[in-house]
Amino acid sequence: QVQLVESGGGSVQAGGSLRLSCAASGTIFSINTMGWYRQAPGKQREVVATITTNWSTNYADSVKGRFTISRNNAKNAVYLQMNSLKPEDTAVYYCNVARALPWPWGQGTQVTVSS
Repeated sequence: QVQLVESGGGSVQAGGSLRLSCAASGTIFSINTMGWYRQAPGKQREVVATITTNWSTNYADSVKGRFTISRNNAKNAVYLQMNSLKPEDTAVYYCNVARALPWPWGQGTQVTVSS
């Protein structure tokens, strides 16, 4: 069974940076497009960034130029470098495969940005 474990969240002031990590087990990680998602209180989960198997990336307009997604297939890991954080980035962040039927969601990692 696939297991996803996110880490690296925390509380920072606006303008700060965080690097999120996601470790996947129980799957052939390297053949999948991976994504980072976030869910703010009272809002639906939304996609933040995706990265394909050949490292092609896409970003939500709200994070373009500030966030960078990357992956390490040897470690079954995907990362999200977040710079110039804003209060509106506050959410629980999750990683998952980027497809219609995702894997079971992990517990996520909380990111809180204060103004």
